[in-house]
Amino acid sequence: MIYAAVLGYGTVGSGVVELLDRNRDKIAKGVGDEVAVKYILDVREFPDSPYASLFVKDFAVIEADPEVAVVVETIGGVGVAQTFTRRALEAGKSVVTSNKELVSEFGCELLALGKEHHACYLFEASVGGGVPILHPISVCLNGDELTEVYGIVNGTTNYILTQMIQNGLSFETALRQAQELGYAERNPSADVNGVDTCRKICILADLAFGKNIAPSTVRTEGIADIQMADIAAAASIHAHIKLIGRTVRGEDGRIASYVAPHVLLMENLLAHVEDVFNGIVVKGGATGETMFYGKGAGKMPTATAVVSDICEALRRCRAEAFPHWEMAGEEVLADPDELVNRWYIRANMDHDEAAVLFGDVTVLQTDENGTAFLTGPMSGFACAEKLEGVDALAVYRVLE
Repeated sequence: MIYAAVLGYGTVGSGVVELLDRNRDKIAKGVGDEVAVKYILDVREFPDSPYASLFVKDFAVIEADPEVAVVVETIGGVGVAQTFTRRALEAGKSVVTSNKELVSEFGCELLALGKEHHACYLFEASVGGGVPILHPISVCLNGDELTEVYGIVNGTTNYILTQMIQNGLSFETALRQAQELGYAERNPSADVNGVDTCRKICILADLAFGKNIAPSTVRTEGIADIQMADIAAAASIHAHIKLIGRTVRGEDGRIASYVAPHVLLMENLLAHVEDVFNGIVVKGGATGETMFYGKGAGKMPTATAVVSDICEALRRCRAEAFPHWEMAGEEVLADPDELVNRWYIRANMDHDEAAVLFGDVTVLQTDENGTAFLTGPMSGFACAEKLEGVDALAVYRVLE
C-alpha cells in the first residue's frame, strides 16, 4: 500500500480524493501497488464527508509520517502552499500540484529542492486543466528542438469572447454570465487581465526552452478593452479574436513571451476553440505543429491530471511499474464496422434516391460530381449494405 496526503479539500482536492478512491484498481495496475489517501489537510470541518476520518489540521502529522510518499497540494497561492511544499520535499516526499501561481513563481527552486531530496515535483494540472501538455513537452517532444508555444489557456476569457462573438453580448454581460455559471470568480481580474494566462505561458516556456521565465518579465494584456466593433471587424474577414499566451525562441536563442488578444483567421485551428475549452500549439523543428485541445478547467478534468502526476511520481520510484502492454487476443478485438456513426457519402444518385436508401438525409450539394449528403447514425455494416450496387464515390465517417 502506498499512501498520499491531500492538502486542501476544495474543488480540485476533493476531485483527487474521489478519483483515487473510484479508480483504485486501475491505478494499482499502473503503479504496481494500491494507492490510498491517508490524510486530508483542511482548516474547515467536513463532518458529512465519507472521508471525514481522514481530516487533519496539522501539517506536521503528514510531514512526520514515513508512510506518506506523495503530497498533493491544491491549496493555491504562494503562502502556506509554498511552506508546506518545501517541507514535504525536504522530508523526501514527492509533491503534485495544480497551483500555477506557485509553479510559475517558484517552480525552478522547488524542482531543485525536490532533486536534492530525491523527490519529484510535478504540476501537469497547473496548465490546461485536463489537457495533457506539460508531460508531452518535457518527455514526448524532448527529442525535438522546440521553437514556439502559443495558445488559449484560460477558459474564462475564452468563454467571454465566445459569447461576444456568437451572441453579440457586451464584455460586461458576458462576464456576468460567466460568473453566474461558475466559470469566473467573483473577482475575475486574474482571468480577464491576462494574469492567469501569463503564469501558464511562463510554465510552458520554462519546460519548452529550459529557461526560467518570471511572470514579472512578461508583457501582459487582457480582454477588458475589446469592443464589439473589433469583434465585428474580425468577423468581416472570417476571423475571431482570442486571448493568446505566446512564447517564442529566436535563432539567437533569446525568448520572447507575452499575453495579448489576437485576431485569428479561421484557417488557424485555435480560432475554432470555443467556450471554456483550451487549445495549445507547440512548434518544433522536426515535428512541425502539434496541437493539444480539451477542457482547461473543472473539477474532474483537473483532478485527472493531478492523479496522473501521482502515478508518474510513484512510477519514477518503481522502475518495474513503467508503462507496458500485452498482446491482445482475438477475444478483445472488435470489427470497426460495428461502430455507429453518421456518414458522409458522395454518390452518383439524386436526392430522392438517397432518401429512399438512407431515410432522412442532409444534402450538402448536388452537381456534376454527384450528390453529397450526410446520413443518420448507423454501423459500418448497415452503411455498406445500403450501398450495395450504388456508384459510391466517397464514404467517410463523421466524428461529431
